[in-house]
Amino acid sequence: MKTLLPPGWPLAKGYAHGVMARGQMVFVAGQVGWDEKCEFPGDDIVTQAEQALKNIVAILAEAGAKPEHIVRMTWYLGSKEEYWAKQKELGAVFRRLIGHYNAAMTAVQVAGFVEHGAKVEIEATAVIPDA
Repeated sequence: MKTLLPPGWPLAKGYAHGVMARGQMVFVAGQVGWDEKCEFPGDDIVTQAEQALKNIVAILAEAGAKPEHIVRMTWYLGSKEEYWAKQKELGAVFRRLIGHYNAAMTAVQVAGFVEHGAKVEIEATAVIPDA
């Protein structure tokens, strides 16, 4: 995987402007912050984002992929204010579970979620490099 940074552009804060990769693609559907029993471990964005990221890591493992293979993520937020207020804690959880900020990322605030009680939903695309 190679991150893309056009000449003169500043480094992106917490993501990559673009990513180039070659290999087998893995697409992870949007994961809300509930566990394998479809229960939310908490009602705050940090707890739910942590669980959603754990879900993504588990799904990647099923494909033989690792967090470092993630090339793109989209975060759907119920509240951008809550997201910004918890940015430091979210960053710590992200670094612990994913470990890097080399993925191209998008974050958008949405009007609501299909799953009642969800605060965040995260989807990911990974590329397992060719041997």
